[in-house]
Amino acid sequence: MLRFLLTPAALVLALPIGLSAESRTKITKPVDESRMHTLRGNTRPEAVAENDRGPVSNDFAMDHMLLQLQRPAEQEAAAAAYVESLQDPGSPNFHKWLTPQEFGSMYGPSQQDVDTISRWLESHGFTIDSVYPSRMTIAFSGTAAQVRSAFNTEIHHLDVDGVAHVANMSDPQIPEALAPAVAGIVSLNNFKPRAMRRSHAKYTYTSDGSPEQAVVPADLATIYDFNPAFAKGYTGQGQTIAVLEDADLYKTSDWTTFRTTFGLSKYPGTLTTIHPGAGCRDPSLGDGDDVETTLDAEWASAAAPGAAIEVASCADTYSTFGGLIALNNLLNSSTRPQIVSISYGNCEAENGATSNAAFNSAYEQAASEGISVFVAAGDEGAASCDAGGTSATHGIGVSSWASTPYNVAAGGTDFADSYENDNSKYWNTNNSATYGSAKSYIPEIPWNDSCASTLLASALGFSTTYGADGLCQSSTAQQDDLIGVVAGSGGPSGCATGTPAEYGVVGGTCKGYAKPSWQKVSGNPSDGVRDIPDVSMFAADGVWGHYYVMCFTDINNGGAPCTGAPSNWAGAGGTSFASPVLAGVQALVNQARGSRQGNPNPVYYSLAHNTSVFHATALGDNDVNCQGSVNCYDSAATTGRSGHGHHGGFGGGPGGSGGGTQGVLSTSSSSYAPAYPVASGWNFATGLGSVDVYNLIASWPK
Repeated sequence: MLRFLLTPAALVLALPIGLSAESRTKITKPVDESRMHTLRGNTRPEAVAENDRGPVSNDFAMDHMLLQLQRPAEQEAAAAAYVESLQDPGSPNFHKWLTPQEFGSMYGPSQQDVDTISRWLESHGFTIDSVYPSRMTIAFSGTAAQVRSAFNTEIHHLDVDGVAHVANMSDPQIPEALAPAVAGIVSLNNFKPRAMRRSHAKYTYTSDGSPEQAVVPADLATIYDFNPAFAKGYTGQGQTIAVLEDADLYKTSDWTTFRTTFGLSKYPGTLTTIHPGAGCRDPSLGDGDDVETTLDAEWASAAAPGAAIEVASCADTYSTFGGLIALNNLLNSSTRPQIVSISYGNCEAENGATSNAAFNSAYEQAASEGISVFVAAGDEGAASCDAGGTSATHGIGVSSWASTPYNVAAGGTDFADSYENDNSKYWNTNNSATYGSAKSYIPEIPWNDSCASTLLASALGFSTTYGADGLCQSSTAQQDDLIGVVAGSGGPSGCATGTPAEYGVVGGTCKGYAKPSWQKVSGNPSDGVRDIPDVSMFAADGVWGHYYVMCFTDINNGGAPCTGAPSNWAGAGGTSFASPVLAGVQALVNQARGSRQGNPNPVYYSLAHNTSVFHATALGDNDVNCQGSVNCYDSAATTGRSGHGHHGGFGGGPGGSGGGTQGVLSTSSSSYAPAYPVASGWNFATGLGSVDVYNLIASWPK
């Protein structure tokens, strides 16, 4: 056939590219600033009178703001179809990755529209930092006075619970003529996303309870079957994993100590820190996020000890998260990593439609370039809009940073050995020279620290999680620190586009991302939307005695000296670990196949029924406690408690009231339908399950 006579470059040029450059031009009227269009849903709820501390000065620097552009609908569909064809072995486009310039030329807005918008920004005195080759984003800088002049909104100082912030006080506006080509401003405030990390918690154990088993790289390699891959030389060599951060490492020597102590230094892995591209300033230690940078770099290296680990860090500005600056600059550079890991997030209904569009667009571009993007699904069960809270009050929602169709959403599991009173079956009593003690794969349960966990309720002697006699309403839950929105995240996309009627609550004009064709597998609901997580890995912070160890010596930010046994080092959990670990797994796959693989999800889901590749979870849920009337079941009726259960692990037992009324997050507020239990096949608690690394590599299509 003729297509086989074409060169790869000719194939790209021969592809359908949607609309012509001329028909892509959407700005057809003169820019008239007497006719303005409001970019709705772009004001933080904290921007109210009681928090207002007055306007910033006129010359207050608003650096590296991002104006997100939008394609015509037909062009968006063409771009999505091309990216999907990249993973279709039967397509002539299979693995025909694009450059940023090709992606922009074929699928971006017209150059005429980009130029018109740039000139308008410059007319208000803004400096254009970068017009990215994708043509989807313009980075620009200026002052608060210029923001007020151009966008008709003021930037004010805020005091929110004693924390200083700056933010716009009303929705920005743009000339009506520009609206067809502009999605909006990604952000005009400095409210930061949440790192998906939980410090190692000290839970109360009975005297005959299970010992703590800290997870080190040797344990990870044993449990998830890395060792046969390492033995074959698959260590990630030749692959670059970029971890996206807004802080540098506290000390690069921590990374070196981690690798030396745990036997990883025999592999040829490297570490570099870069501050890529325009508008990217060295963040130093940021605001204490050096712990996130450290764990990302160390555990990506634990999974791929031969890979090049690249800390891509940029300082936050008053409008843009440093990790997003780093991502955009990397995607549009001449040297692009094969793999990216992101351990931050924010829920769809709070992030806003423009910011959601920015991440969707960036990940889509990454997929077109063959870059695999891994994102922490979250640490809040199905209640991502209540991250960090003691109770879910906003109902079911997921992180927009993880819910796009173009990234792998990394969920979190825990080990079931303590629940089953069977630690000795899976752990040796003595450590190896590299401190490993795991004997084999350990059955997994969803990671869940909340009193809404049915497994925790059973272990503590409660027959229910809810109601007057349930665990969540007991003194036991209070004493054992089980009142909290803490669990591996999963749920349906609900507010990727549109604007909620109530901030942080899915509703109003909200819509989720459409379900990708590859996600239609057994267990995945016919809900028409993208569901997360995709796959999961261990992410617990100690509720059943297991957590991750890291070398992090910044004492002022929760670190500890990396001396003596690693059980004395810093420890933590969260899907912040699952994301870089899975990124490391992808580095091994890429090395084994000899090329970058792009979005791994179509392959993952094609292997969904291969029980040698995925470890299914059979028990538990990622439900969390809640209050209020949104997706919250709180019943005074109860079947009572059954007394102390037979499972070990925790002190205490059924007790009296724990204070304020606590319900459990439910898909029904009138009956108990917990969000979400494990189920056969794919499920909201753990996705496809965790991976057997060697079998995944062996099963990956050639």
